[in-house]
Amino acid sequence: MNHHPSQLSNYQQNFPALANKIYFNYGGQGPMPEASLQAIYQSYQEIQNIGPFSGKAGIWVEKQVASVRRAIAAELGVSPDTITLTEDVTVGCNIPLWGIDWQAGDHILLSDCEHPGVIATIEEIQRRFKIEVSTCPIMATLNEGDPVEVIANNLRPNTKLLVISHILWNTGQVLPLTEIVKMCQSFSPFPVKVLVDAAQSVGVLPLKLAETEVDFYAFTGHKWWCGPGGLGGLYVSAEARKNLSPTFIGWRSVIKDKSGKPIAWQPNGKRYEIATSAYPLSPALKEAIALHNQWGTAEERYEKIKELSAYLWENLKKIPEINCLRTAPPEAGLVSFQLTNGKSHQQLVEYLEKQGMMVRTILDPDCVRACVHYFTQEAEIDKLVAEIKAFG
Repeated sequence: MNHHPSQLSNYQQNFPALANKIYFNYGGQGPMPEASLQAIYQSYQEIQNIGPFSGKAGIWVEKQVASVRRAIAAELGVSPDTITLTEDVTVGCNIPLWGIDWQAGDHILLSDCEHPGVIATIEEIQRRFKIEVSTCPIMATLNEGDPVEVIANNLRPNTKLLVISHILWNTGQVLPLTEIVKMCQSFSPFPVKVLVDAAQSVGVLPLKLAETEVDFYAFTGHKWWCGPGGLGGLYVSAEARKNLSPTFIGWRSVIKDKSGKPIAWQPNGKRYEIATSAYPLSPALKEAIALHNQWGTAEERYEKIKELSAYLWENLKKIPEINCLRTAPPEAGLVSFQLTNGKSHQQLVEYLEKQGMMVRTILDPDCVRACVHYFTQEAEIDKLVAEIKAFG
């Protein structure tokens, strides 16, 4: 689907935040479309008008939550009953990390490109349950080598869980998820479960999660989907759910008898949900997902992201003081690069922000990360590149 630059400019008008800045931080938080902002406001108003804790409000909430669960499931290529609604990716990762029945001596393998929030959780589980933890060198496979082979070589007979990201948040590498899951399932003596941090992949990659047979897939609505902060989710396969206990528990997790006593877990993704949430975020996320689908299919959007990130990468490569981490065009919307002239990455980020352009630093590897979405304009990329040259 080819959109003329003027059409893209018009499309960007759906996002109020893009009116006065050039935005390259979608991997941190996406700007919300006007329709989502309106949905939040109208939903809060609606609940007040109905009466917050009324039968009618309960029906309204139920409808909104079911609706966003269906919208999310459709994007992920899974059944709605496999989706747990959460606040964010880290909560989604914590659910399986704490819900697995750890025994002293069990082993978790994670890549060397995981987010600090996930690493800290695993370190506390290690301390509390006396499990073994190790990392495998995935960062080194950015330009050469096979991540599947690296993971296979680092699995142990006592490995219970592999923790990886689908798209690495620091380098932008896309890992071959289906192949990794297949290898873990056939691992001997016991199959290894796979937990995926999907912070950077949901809203970027066309997904058919059920086909990958992944166990756990934690994501958020506030990054590439451009939804509101505070609403994300976790996919738990029906098979993995059988042995995953809830850690945090509330009225949403359970089925009650006639006297109101909890008698069983919910038979679906609701099992890991707790209690009252900011329900007006549900229609807002649904609006954001709908807007992306109006522009084009998930496949079309992904192709456009790759085309634009390649355009940025090619232009950065022409600057003598810049080293792009990838030696080939990026596989997704994250473009990470380094200054080779000794100047500070943080100072570059601050300089660009003064020019109305948003990027961020990453500490490991030490680099600057710029994110392009399918509605980023080439002219915006040209301006970013020109300012990076001016700084250098």
